[in-house]
Amino acid sequence: MTEQLPATSVAVLGTGIMGSGMARNLARSGLEVRAWNRTRSKAEPLAADGVRVTDTPAEAVDGADVVLTMLYDGAVALETMRRAASALRPGTVWAQATTAGLEALEPIVAFAREKELALIDSPVLGTKQPAENGQLLVLAAGPASVRPVVWPVFDAIGSRTVWVGDSAESAAATRLKLVLNSWVLNVTHATAEAVALAKGLGVDWQGFLDGVAGGPLDNGYMRAKSAQVLRGDLEPSFATKTAAKDARLIVEAGERAGVRLDLAAAGSERFHRAMAAGHGDEDMVASYFASFDGEAP
Repeated sequence: MTEQLPATSVAVLGTGIMGSGMARNLARSGLEVRAWNRTRSKAEPLAADGVRVTDTPAEAVDGADVVLTMLYDGAVALETMRRAASALRPGTVWAQATTAGLEALEPIVAFAREKELALIDSPVLGTKQPAENGQLLVLAAGPASVRPVVWPVFDAIGSRTVWVGDSAESAAATRLKLVLNSWVLNVTHATAEAVALAKGLGVDWQGFLDGVAGGPLDNGYMRAKSAQVLRGDLEPSFATKTAAKDARLIVEAGERAGVRLDLAAAGSERFHRAMAAGHGDEDMVASYFASFDGEAP
C-alpha cells in the first residue's frame, strides 16, 4: 500500500464567520490554500494572507490534497461539492466540517462514495474567536489510512482533534457535535432568560454573578454571553439564524432516536422569535429579545 503523505494544499469552500479564520490559519501554517465563497467579496480579504481566492468551487478544489467544506448546512455543502465535481480526483480527502445533521449526511456519504473521495466527518466545536486563533476542537470520524493526509489541516485549525470513529458513514462525529451543540444552545438560552428576568424584576445582574461566583453554578461561558447582552454587543461569533438551523437538526436527530427534546424545541422557537424581531444576523445570545413582546429593556 502506498504511504499517504501529509497534505500540502487545501481548498476551503465557505469563508463565512468560521471559514475565513480557518483559511487564514491554514495559509499561515504553510499550506497552499485556495478559497471559494458564494459571495466572492467576503473571501477577497483572505488574499492578503496568501490565500488564492477563486471564482468557482471547481477552481478551488482542482489539484487540492484536501477539500474542507465549512458552509451553512449539509444541503449547501453537497450542492457546492457537486459544482466542484468535474475537478475532484479519486482519492481526494474531503473534510466535511459543516454541521450537517444526520439526515443530510446520508447523501453526502453517497456522493463521496460515487466520486471515490475519502470522506472525513469532521464538524468543529467553537465560534469566531477560536476559529481565528486556530483553537477549534475538531471532532473526526474517518479511515485511519488518510489521517496522515489531513493532519496538517486539523493541526492548523484546531487545538485538538478527537477521533471518534474510523468511518464517516457511522456519523459518529456528527452525532457527538449535535449533543455538544444541544448543551451550548441550552446554556445560551438559560443565560439570555436569566438576564431578561433580572431586567424584568429590577435585579442588578452583578448580584446574580456574586451569588454563583466560585460555585458549581458559575460558568465562564454564561459570564461572557451575559456581558454581551448587557453592553449591547451582539457582533456574531455564532449567528442566531445559524443557531436556529442547528437547533432544528438537534430536534430532528432526537426524533430519529426516539428522544423527546423539549428544551431544544423551545429554544428553536426562541431563536425564531428573535429572528422575527430582526436579530437573525446577530449573535445567538439575541435569544434575550425573545423574552419580550415589545421593546426589550
